[in-house]
Parts: sequence; structure tokens; C-alpha cells
Amino acid sequence: MSKAEIIDIEQAVDRLEQEVPNYRVPVVDLIAVQSQDPYKVLVATILSARTRDETTAGAAARLFARAPDLDTLARLSEEELAKLIRPVGFFRAKAGYLARLPAALTAKFRGKIPATVEELVQLPGVGRKTANLVVAVAFERPAICVDTHVHRIMNIWGYVNTTTPEATEKALRAKLPQPYWRRINSLLVAFGQEICRPVGPHCDRCPLAQLCPRLGVRPRKPPAPRPPMSAAPGGTSLRLASWNVNGLRAIAKKGFAELAGELDADLLAIQEIKAHPDQLPAEARALPGYQAFWLPAKRKGYSGVAIYSRLEPLKVLYGMGQEEKYEQEGRVLTMEFADFFLVNAYLPNAQPELARLPFKLDFCRHFQQFCENLATQKNVVVCGDLNVAHREIDLARPQENQQSPGFSPAERAWLDGFLANGFTDTFRLFNQEGGNYTWWSYRGGARQRNVGWRIDYFCIDSAGRRRVREAGIRPEIMGSDHCPVTLTLG
Repeated sequence: MSKAEIIDIEQAVDRLEQEVPNYRVPVVDLIAVQSQDPYKVLVATILSARTRDETTAGAAARLFARAPDLDTLARLSEEELAKLIRPVGFFRAKAGYLARLPAALTAKFRGKIPATVEELVQLPGVGRKTANLVVAVAFERPAICVDTHVHRIMNIWGYVNTTTPEATEKALRAKLPQPYWRRINSLLVAFGQEICRPVGPHCDRCPLAQLCPRLGVRPRKPPAPRPPMSAAPGGTSLRLASWNVNGLRAIAKKGFAELAGELDADLLAIQEIKAHPDQLPAEARALPGYQAFWLPAKRKGYSGVAIYSRLEPLKVLYGMGQEEKYEQEGRVLTMEFADFFLVNAYLPNAQPELARLPFKLDFCRHFQQFCENLATQKNVVVCGDLNVAHREIDLARPQENQQSPGFSPAERAWLDGFLANGFTDTFRLFNQEGGNYTWWSYRGGARQRNVGWRIDYFCIDSAGRRRVREAGIRPEIMGSDHCPVTLTLG
């Protein structure tokens, strides 16, 4: 690897130390600043694994209110701990670790938090990453904590050439100047969350743009500027977002209300809610500033769509007015406004071996007729998970998926016809490039490697096309195996 392909680590760290104070502080560092208590740093680090910082912070606050030290922690049952720390990732396993922690510390270390990696990894729920972070943050001793952000960014920089976090830690111990060891995790976690994101990194506004070789990186396409509020009739623009949340109860535990706030849409359509309203927590049933409209499937825990609206609709249409077999799965919810309809759709999956393809194609024909009928009255915006990638540039591996559900010739032909008969795929008005996806398998690190499919859309009828100001994809917003898509109308 040439020198041009390796970042100048001293310049990179110096620039990040000036830049990162403007970002959110990782929750473990925040707890260390607030308390300087090795017990709290250790427990917060255990809680933080595979969990958003906002969720970790809330769980840690609830737990430390009941268990501010090891003695009080020892008095809580595993069941009580699970209730306190839920919904952190793997909360039941972590409750077990915390329940066993006081006894393990008493038996091995006389009730004290040890200060070395070798000792810490003997504790329940503590691996090398957690141990290094505790040593560095709680005890301010030289240690290199390598999480996915550090591993990924160090390879993007060309500073290491490794395939696992463990290998990255070993390489950094041999190469990284020791004065940087303690600081590197905090810097790169904050930098990785804010700028150098796993999907769609913001290279366009990166403070290291002139230093970084960007090895293996596919930068995001910077979003078009939002139209001025005077761009639309009446002096306003309208922001819409659509997102297959893959279970509203599940994503509610991952900070759905905050994620919805980040989208800041006037109309937020969601699909695959997998719940009836009475099964949802209060924060999912009612987002501040929105009315919620629900169309769950008759079968609980399956399918279903909903719309959160800041606008009062003239009318709400639940379903397509078809026979029962097309309506019982809660797939099409429509809102009528003064000058357009919003159709929120979750089209059926054709299923492995295309077992449900005949049903899907029948459903799609009725759906198309429904949308075309609406378009005779006023503009129609169709959004949602259509469960089909239109062209080869709409998935990472088209040749391997020619007969796969979502890319079969029959499904693609239906979408060809839908678009040919008066609807426009709004994203393609602005972007004709591949590599822009909205769904990734949970398997094999597909999202990190951007091996995905574009199956979520905003479409608009031909008469309404002139109103489109911007259409985009938000891959940086996590919480589901899909990401949101957006549309701005003038």
C-alpha cells in the first residue's frame, strides 16, 4: 500500500479532536465525566453493546437510580434488572450478566472493579472491547478499545488492513502511538456516528476529506437543498416520508419517536407495523404533533400499515374496496387531501420459490386499478414497500436473483406497466446511479457492505410530477432492515 493510501494519523487525530466536541459524546464517556466511578462505567459499557446511545443512557439512568453501587446491585433480582434495562439489546442476557457481577467481583477481586484487561475479561458479559474501554475510560490507563467504528474507519483510512476487530486491536497495539490509545475509541465512535457512517458516509462534509484515501467507501450523494417555503402554491412545501419499520413494537424500543423527529415529515407513512394499536406503547400510538391512522392486519403480529399526519385529511380510505382475501392483511391505507391522495402500500411478498406470486400479481392488478381510478380525480402519491426491485441497478446482485421473490420477471413486468401507465418513480428523477438501496438482509453484514435492494418507493401520477422538488433515501437512519425514503412536494 502506497503512502498516498494511508492517512496521516497525527493530522487526522488533531483535526478530530477539534471537530468531535461538536458531536454527541458517546454515552460511556459521558457517564465517566459525570461520575468518575469504575462501577458505573463498567455497567454502562455492558449495557451499551449493540444498543443506541440514547437507549443506553435511559437504561443506565433507571438502573443507577435503583443500584448506585455494587451492594445495591446485588439486591436486585435478574427479573428486576431485566425490567430496568429493557429495551437495550439482548436485555435478558445482560440482566443475567449484571445479576452475577457482584458475586464474581467478590469471589475474584474482593469486591473491587479490576483495572486490567486480563482481569476484566474474567467477569460475566465482559469481552476485550468492553475491558479495554473500562481500562481507558474509568482508569485512564493506556488501552485500545476496538469496536466496529474503530475497525471500519481504520481500514478506510488505510492505517490497518484487517478483517476483524480483534486483528485491528493487535495491529493498532503494534503501530498506533500510545498517547492516542485512550482517545481513539471516543473520537472514532463519535465520528462514525456523525460523519463516517457505515452506510452513506458524509464524505461531502468530512473534516478529513483532504487526508482520507476512502478505501472501500461508497459516499452518499449529498441531498438536494430543500426548496424554499415559497416554492409551493400558498407559500409552503410538503415533506413526506415512508418507512417499512419491520415491527412497530420492536422499533419503538429503539427510539422510534426520536427517529421520526429526525425525519421531520408532515406525513409519515409506515409499513409492516405487525401490531394492532392496542398492542403498542403510548409513544408509538401518538407521536407529538401528529394524528395517527391505523390499518392493521386481522392476524395479529403480521403486516399492517399506518400514517402519522400533521394535516387533517378530508377522508381516509381503509383498503381498496376489494373482496376479503385482498383486504384482510392490512396493506393499503389512503388519505385524501384538498389536491392529492396519499396511498400508503405494503404489497405482498412473492415468497421463496415464488409460492405466493399468483396472489401478489392479482393483488397488484387491483392495486394499480385503484390508484389509476384515484388519479382521475386529483394527484396521487403512492408510497411504501412495493416488494419489487425494478431494474438491475436497484439491487446489488441482479444476476444471482433473476428468479428470486422481488426480482422475478413477472413482478418487474408489473412495475414496468404501473410506471408506463401514468406513474413516475420519483427517486429516479434525481438519481440514475446504482448502489442506492432501501432494504438489506440482517445476515452476513449486508448493510455494512451495502449489499441491498431498492424496494421502497415514492411514485406520483404524471399530472403531479411537476410538483416534485426532491426525492431521497435515508440509509443512515437505522432501526429496521429497511431505511426511510423521502419526498418533497411544492
